[in-house]
Amino acid sequence: MSAFAAPIAEQIWDMKYRLKDASGTPLETSVEDSWRRVARALASVERDPARWEERFFDALRDFRFLPAGRILAGAGTGRSVTLFNCFVMGTIPDSLEGIFQALKEAALTMQQGGGIGYDFSTIRPKGAEVRGVSADASGPLSFMDVWDAMCRTIMSAGSRRGAMMATMRCDHPDIEEFIAAKQDAARLRMFNLSVLVTDAFMAAVEADAPWELVFGGRVWRTLPARALWHRIMRATYDYAEPGVIFIDRINAMNNLAYAETIAATNPCGEQPLPPYGACLLGSVNLARLVRDPYGPGAGIEAGELAELVRTAVRMMDNTVDASRFPLPEQAAEAQAKRRIGLGVTGLADALTMCGLVYGSPEAVAQTENWMRAVARAAYLASAALAAEKGAFPLHDEAAFLSSGFMAGMDADVREAVARDGIRNALLTSVAPTGTISLYAGNVSSGIEPVFAASYTRKVLQPDGSRTEEEVVDFAVAEWRRQGKEGLPPAYADAQGLPPEAHVAMQAAAQRWVDSSISKTINVPAEISFESFEGVYRAAFEAGCKGCTTYRPNEVTGSVLAVASEAPEPVSLAEPLDRPAALDGATYKLKWPGSEHAIYITINDVIHGGRRRPFEVFINSKNMEHYAWTVALTRMISAVFRRGGEVSFVVEELKAVFDPRGGAWMGGRYVPSILAAIGGVIEQHMVAIGFIAGEGLGLKADPEATGRNGMAAPAGRVCPMCGTPGMRMIEGCMTCPACGHSSCG
Repeated sequence: MSAFAAPIAEQIWDMKYRLKDASGTPLETSVEDSWRRVARALASVERDPARWEERFFDALRDFRFLPAGRILAGAGTGRSVTLFNCFVMGTIPDSLEGIFQALKEAALTMQQGGGIGYDFSTIRPKGAEVRGVSADASGPLSFMDVWDAMCRTIMSAGSRRGAMMATMRCDHPDIEEFIAAKQDAARLRMFNLSVLVTDAFMAAVEADAPWELVFGGRVWRTLPARALWHRIMRATYDYAEPGVIFIDRINAMNNLAYAETIAATNPCGEQPLPPYGACLLGSVNLARLVRDPYGPGAGIEAGELAELVRTAVRMMDNTVDASRFPLPEQAAEAQAKRRIGLGVTGLADALTMCGLVYGSPEAVAQTENWMRAVARAAYLASAALAAEKGAFPLHDEAAFLSSGFMAGMDADVREAVARDGIRNALLTSVAPTGTISLYAGNVSSGIEPVFAASYTRKVLQPDGSRTEEEVVDFAVAEWRRQGKEGLPPAYADAQGLPPEAHVAMQAAAQRWVDSSISKTINVPAEISFESFEGVYRAAFEAGCKGCTTYRPNEVTGSVLAVASEAPEPVSLAEPLDRPAALDGATYKLKWPGSEHAIYITINDVIHGGRRRPFEVFINSKNMEHYAWTVALTRMISAVFRRGGEVSFVVEELKAVFDPRGGAWMGGRYVPSILAAIGGVIEQHMVAIGFIAGEGLGLKADPEATGRNGMAAPAGRVCPMCGTPGMRMIEGCMTCPACGHSSCG
């Protein structure tokens, strides 16, 4: 009998976590083989590896403990990869040499697959004097564009999708430009943006007081604090960014306040980290721990939860020693503090199976109880590890025990830490778990509510056709397994929850999380601006360390829709016939250094009620390009006429690098002329609603085409599997079908 609760779970395992050789041939026959590989790798640093391998394997069994994807995919493979999920890079020096050294470090980290965060507040504002060169500074936003181009280049060279977080203090002179940066749809697409909001700023907003923008000890400008706050809120209301990080609260509650100052987070915000800080992640699957689901004794047994947490802490602590790191500074930081991020997933499903409605007062109370139990067990386990293996090197007993978070910890935990020390400086976090939650049988993600009871997924078959498969929420599947119809009495999903329920759940979890939480507060499109702004005020007053919202609208896209309602991708076995006349558009592409422009004509056909590309013509007066443009025209057109999900053509073209160098176009680096053509084709596919993406931002040339208007995009389509219906989960655009996340 398969260990997988649903077909999608096995497909996720095969695609992301199953060990395969260089040719793609599987080296593991079952998920148990994968669990064994991970357990053996993490036990290898123990004095008695065999004993701990069995304990670790038992924790992984039945998907009860879910190490993050990097550990599942990388541990025990012998590959030169990091098992850490996220990094905050070193402080960026305010010098050209220092900035580009920081860029190099970021590229090396992203090459190994790490998501990164940066605070750009350290770079002097736009217009500041650059001494010695008689010039004015271009400001931090200009360098963020360079980082964005680097991330695109790393990604197009074959790396996993890049993920970056940029933060800026609310008193930096360029904060208004930072707030508005992503209102340009073509700018900073590799970044999530968050404003570092201080307690002083929130007090100034409340008092409607003036607010000074400062850098280098100089006041550059003064403006009303409330006006700046409203600008942040309006950008988030309309564009879903920037997020808000309550940075003073993060530093005040940090166990390591005596040893570090935090100014940035990882891409999804659940890990506030110091310079060169790194964190690995893992989740206890609460949904798998519920005993007697829907029965009179439904609940989680405290002893089983505590024992699982103890084992998970040991596994994650061992990972610190088993992992490689992109930079020596990151290895040194990890070893000095041994920070881990143990969280939970399946919370909403566990509540449902226990008869508690997500967001209700009873569910809020139970969430706090479970999170407290996890924190207690984690800290006690870490203290026991310290007695056995030693405390983390920077442990200072008095300073640690007087820190903000530890001050609220239970007395017996404080006594254990005072007696034995503690192995890990920080232990708990709630990270995005979209993919591993699918892998575990489509349990609800992190502490998020259930998205939908079920949805229809399109599955690509070897012959290019697609079949339909129902993906059912774990708690709903259990309800059905018991022979019951309809939905469980306590079922609630994201579409029907008021914002205050989200805030209450996040705040309840945050009380027992020493790092932070990745969570999206979904709000209805029709929410008033005043009510929307009130969500952030409520999050601040409730003790949250940050706030991320998502309001579907014409700009952000209406992603809160069940995938089965989205247009069905077309997949054809035989080539389409060419109609006598086709509608299309022609784009003019001017490659730097080339005397003549290239004209790219893309014609479309309507099939199954959906516009799709049918043929491409590439023309130029430059005879140097003649042979390959003709070949490219014929090849791409042949692929398009076969039908199916042909968007892979774009990705293949965009990945082509010219050894002679690329060019800057529209504020971004394009690695070759073929990549530029791929960008044009992508732009057209986006415009007709065939895929989601960006392209080069070119418009159809009105002198070269009879049609300049195009159909509006039909919705967000996953760039990995082509399935419509991507949605915002835990601050990341996430595909419900394959688990692909915009955060990497």
